[in-house]
Amino acid sequence: MSTRTRALDTLVYGVDVQSGDVRGDAPSYALVTYDGDEVERDVVTRRKLLRLVDDERPDIVATDNMYELAADKDALVRLLGGLPDETKLVQVTGDERPEPLSRVAKRHGVPYGKPAIEEAEAAARLAARNVGYEVSAFTDETTVKVSRGRSTGKGGWSQDRYTRRIHGNVKRETRDVQSKLDDAALDYERDVTEKYGGFSNAVFTVEARPQDIPVSNKRAGDVRVEVERVRRDGLTFEPLAKRRDRVFVGVDPGTTTAVALVDLDGHVLDVLSTRTADTADVIEWIVERGRPVLVAADVTPMPATVDQIRRSFDAAGWEPDSDLPVDEKQHRTRDTGYDNDHERDATAAALYAHDAHDDQIRRITRKTPPRIERGDVVKRVLADGETVEVAVDALTDDDGDDGDDDHEHEARELTEEEQTIKRLRERVGRLDDHVTDLEAELDAKDERIADLEAELDDARREERKEARERREVTRLEWENDRLESELDEERERADRLASKLERLKELWKLDHSNFADVDGADALAAVKPVDQFTRDAIDAADENYGLARGDVVYFRDASGAGRATADRLVETDPRVVLLDGETSDIAEDVLYEADVPFGPAEDVTIREIDELAIAREADVAAVEDDYRERAAERDKEETESMVDSIISEHRAERD
Repeated sequence: MSTRTRALDTLVYGVDVQSGDVRGDAPSYALVTYDGDEVERDVVTRRKLLRLVDDERPDIVATDNMYELAADKDALVRLLGGLPDETKLVQVTGDERPEPLSRVAKRHGVPYGKPAIEEAEAAARLAARNVGYEVSAFTDETTVKVSRGRSTGKGGWSQDRYTRRIHGNVKRETRDVQSKLDDAALDYERDVTEKYGGFSNAVFTVEARPQDIPVSNKRAGDVRVEVERVRRDGLTFEPLAKRRDRVFVGVDPGTTTAVALVDLDGHVLDVLSTRTADTADVIEWIVERGRPVLVAADVTPMPATVDQIRRSFDAAGWEPDSDLPVDEKQHRTRDTGYDNDHERDATAAALYAHDAHDDQIRRITRKTPPRIERGDVVKRVLADGETVEVAVDALTDDDGDDGDDDHEHEARELTEEEQTIKRLRERVGRLDDHVTDLEAELDAKDERIADLEAELDDARREERKEARERREVTRLEWENDRLESELDEERERADRLASKLERLKELWKLDHSNFADVDGADALAAVKPVDQFTRDAIDAADENYGLARGDVVYFRDASGAGRATADRLVETDPRVVLLDGETSDIAEDVLYEADVPFGPAEDVTIREIDELAIAREADVAAVEDDYRERAAERDKEETESMVDSIISEHRAERD
């Protein structure tokens, strides 16, 4: 019977479709809110239902079919991801193969009716009794990602400093998150991507749920923190009941020991495989999860280790007539999850043992009154050899009220069967007392362990705090040295710029007493120097300060130019080209053909400072005029040459 008190410490929502279809028109839902005392009924839309779940954050949302809340698996995963961390979605009718709600309600003595509101109430009451399976699409691991909150951009004179600041803030936030996880004593793995100035991102994989992690989503300035649960490959179903139910146990001993637990309805509850745990650890694992009715093996005869586990629980044993074939074990466990062959063998042993007693369990279920725990009756029948009637009578006597009887009954001699039952009950009583003593001793040891772990956590926390302080002092010292180095570099740069500014002023003024005099014949023209008359030098100058239409271009070394180089220069459409030294005839021909004025740089007085230069406008204009005269003379010579050539050809044809 349920030991739950009348007033629950949880809030349960029972939900069933009232009208419509989640795959079509917007459905309405019958909603029952149940807290153990009061039942509130309502009909709400899907949007209002989700808003209520988000506002009130119930512990359980119970339904008889999870696909009444989502159209398909992907939609169901999105729904699970949007539920509050403390809210569970529970399917009260089973796991992948649910039963009819009417059958589950009848088995647990819960009122049931066909209207949607009554089905929703039945689901809520069943979930309140820990009936059903929690549907989950996420693991108990959570990722905490620390990344940049803004882009580092595409360039600019302060790009390096800007990028360094962002990466430094990501690194600082990463350390803060790591410190919080350490203080909470959480296990995690860290993966960081280092970039210029710090980190571009860091990912923590934490073995905890989001509600247990002292970090939340945030986005502030340069940094963004995202907390997300790790999604499973598919959906999982975990039994909601945490109490120790009667179970069938399958064991596969060996170097790797595997254990599987199956409930009285044939559902696999849990599976374990271990290479390090001894028999005592395996027994402890079973005790934490259930009360064995039967312990089974997949081979015959039953191995000694399996029999030892069986005797420790005073449970019935089961072994096949012959060793179970591998293909039959694979077929029987095809719908269950297992990680290795050992877990498969243990699960198959438990399931085959349940199959062998399935009809017997069904008869026991039919004959067991609702007020009697079915598992206790199954235990007495299978392990103790009692009949169903004797087991029910014994459990009824145990639960009954021993009041005074007005009639005296004459004592009679017990039958051999009744004497056996009496001895077994006394034995059970002694074992229960022994278990109670052991549990009390275990509780005392657990408390001592908890105290020692708390002291150890405090010591570790203090040590981590001191280590963080030492690291922070070291970091600040390094930061101070870095800032001082940057300050020295900036001061040197300021001095260089100040000196350059003075030289620019001198260059600009030339011989003028004030800027108003710079006009007319004394006007100045900007000159863009290029080291050599080559494509690479032209491209470098274009990249550094740009070559545009109308520029005065000065080549410090005019030699070596070819047609391709001259064509590259012509593309910039300069006003005048000043050449220092002799250039090739091919380059001159290209400049003449493009009508780009050029002349010797020695005819122009050029003042240079770093990559800048200026010349008198009059000198530049003189070069242009000289080019015009040369170009005209060249055109005249070409014309005369062409005429002479035509005349010569004509004479030759006539002769």
